[in-house]
Amino acid sequence: MNTLASAAPATTEARLIRVLPLVGRVLIAAIFILSGLSKLAAPTATMAYIASVGLPFPAVALAGAVLVEVVGGLVLISGYRLRTVAAVLAVFSLVTALFFHNNFADQNQFIHFFKNVAMAGGLLQIVAFGRGRD
Repeated sequence: MNTLASAAPATTEARLIRVLPLVGRVLIAAIFILSGLSKLAAPTATMAYIASVGLPFPAVALAGAVLVEVVGGLVLISGYRLRTVAAVLAVFSLVTALFFHNNFADQNQFIHFFKNVAMAGGLLQIVAFGRGRD
């Protein structure tokens, strides 16, 4: 048996195990960062949307959402306090699904609701397994 040939897949697998968790975090974080930045770009429209679902203090909610999305997304990528940040983003995803995407008669809202649920599921994987194998 060729030792080099058998070692190559293990090395490739080890590299993937080290790199894929970061790639996954970047992909999950991207939606939060972009969403937070879009709220900053249109604060009046965002506050009107927040008020339209009956939440109080739209300006405070806007600031909180931007903080959670942008800072949370960046910290998720960095890996700092990974499980805590992933848990906060998972809860945020579920809360926003319930408040903003609960009109299941609207197919777009139905899809957004389950997109948020799926994101929460991915984030809970990070809560459970952290960075993966180091």
